[in-house]
Amino acid sequence: MTDKPLSGRITLVTGATRGIGYSAALALAEAGSDIIAIGRTQGGLEDLDDAITAMGRDCTLVPMDLKNSDGIDQLGGIINERWGRLDGLFANAGVLGDITPANQVEPKVFDEVFAVNMTANYRLIRSLDPLLRNSEAGRAVFMTSGVAVTRRAFWGAYAASKAALDAFVQVYASEVEITPIKVNLLNPGGTATKMRAKAMPGEDPETLPQPQDLAPLIVDMLSPGYAKNGEILAFRDTKYFVN
Repeated sequence: MTDKPLSGRITLVTGATRGIGYSAALALAEAGSDIIAIGRTQGGLEDLDDAITAMGRDCTLVPMDLKNSDGIDQLGGIINERWGRLDGLFANAGVLGDITPANQVEPKVFDEVFAVNMTANYRLIRSLDPLLRNSEAGRAVFMTSGVAVTRRAFWGAYAASKAALDAFVQVYASEVEITPIKVNLLNPGGTATKMRAKAMPGEDPETLPQPQDLAPLIVDMLSPGYAKNGEILAFRDTKYFVN
């Protein structure tokens, strides 16, 4: 009898109440991991908890807005006291902001996009790096976007935040190269999520990959045997994408 690929591991998922984060949390639990789930919606967290508990896995709920930097700092201490390590981080949470000309982006919108898409992930790295180093095979996956490279018109705040995230995460990956930690970025491409529907309101979601379609790839990337580091993977370029 063989263990599940994530048996005995502890994985933290941000943006876990819906979409890709929710589906990934379920798949990670199904693969044997206990889950620390961060989200802003209490009802969504409770639904996730029910589903994961039914699998026989533990799910620790953390209702938190990732703009709360002090909360992220405190989270690292709490995880350290309870488990002493973290085996996986799926940094999935993100916000789109407004699709608008660069000169018309509202300061409060720009600040929120960078706070969630970039600053929160920096704070997660700062808080959780010691815990990932305490794991025998720490793994981290951050969600990026193709517009970080294409610089699509009217997507200024979102594109800039993801480009900054790419740079920061790849620098971090270089810094942990000699450790057991592996850090990568995942570009999901167009996926049937609420964020995509906001960005492309006329698009038929049935023509897009569903959030659960990405889950097997995310499980793979957060598994101890995953050896890539510092890469940006496009879902559509992997064996998991079925057109």
